[in-house]
Amino acid sequence: MALFLREHEVYELLTMEDALRVVEGAFRAWGDGQAINRPRTRLRVPKGFLQLMPAALLEEGVMGFKAYTIVAGRARFVVLLFDIGSGELLALIEADRLGQMRTGAASGVAARYLAREDARTVGIIGVGHQAETQLQAICAVRKIQKIKAYSRTAQRREAFAEKMSKQLGIGVLPIENAEEAVGDSEIVITITTAREPVLQGQWLSAGTCVLAAGSNHWMRRELDTEAVTRASLIVVDDLEQAKIECGDLISAVESGVVRWEEIHELRHIVSGCVEGRRSPEEITLFESQGIALEDVAVGAHVLRLAKDGQWGETLELSV
Repeated sequence: MALFLREHEVYELLTMEDALRVVEGAFRAWGDGQAINRPRTRLRVPKGFLQLMPAALLEEGVMGFKAYTIVAGRARFVVLLFDIGSGELLALIEADRLGQMRTGAASGVAARYLAREDARTVGIIGVGHQAETQLQAICAVRKIQKIKAYSRTAQRREAFAEKMSKQLGIGVLPIENAEEAVGDSEIVITITTAREPVLQGQWLSAGTCVLAAGSNHWMRRELDTEAVTRASLIVVDDLEQAKIECGDLISAVESGVVRWEEIHELRHIVSGCVEGRRSPEEITLFESQGIALEDVAVGAHVLRLAKDGQWGETLELSV
């Protein structure tokens, strides 16, 4: 019998510490040949999109996919998990919170390998729904002491700064322009839906780790070409998916300043096949598109917790 888990149950069960551990483990398993990931497929319909993202964790015996719709500006997310051996449906999970947490966790895992150990200041461009878990994850892997938050809307950045200061116990300052948010920040996060770059390479200091987590469409860009070319180490969550979706890198490759062959996948960093940060001075870049493996891994973890604590509703299927 399968379990149906609702949003409020995911909120109760899933912590950032667990999400970080599970996402890192999934990338390590993938790097060791024990996981499968496939890029997002988008189906356009008259008023929106249906998007599908499949993956499998072989050693855990779980496969599944995230499906979500964006229609009339509203998104709805679900994750379905199946038993690899039998094909039995294991769970149907409402997945807005799950996606928010796994996206933050992916940036946190990347920062663990790509950011300086002594990083203490974060600059974040974008203060929407996904920005909260970005900061939660970074604060979990580095001893952050100061955060600077920029949004074009003063009211939004001020409300975000107040909320996150209380939540994290760290001073979060609302900043009036993006350049000031980036300046002297050892870690810079972009988490926007921008179509034109919001981060310029000339703003970056030596040793900065850039986590570009907002754009997952070839028509969108958060970074200008200089920001990409100044990075001596560029990492993506899935190279195949980045070639389809990562506007920042697609533009740089088309301009001839970067080659896909120079770009590494996070799974190879985590599994030790490729070295992470190599010096305190280098600029590193992680381009996060958001991949199915993260959803399936975190969903499987939530399912385990739900079974242990008798959460969820039982679904009795005839097949």
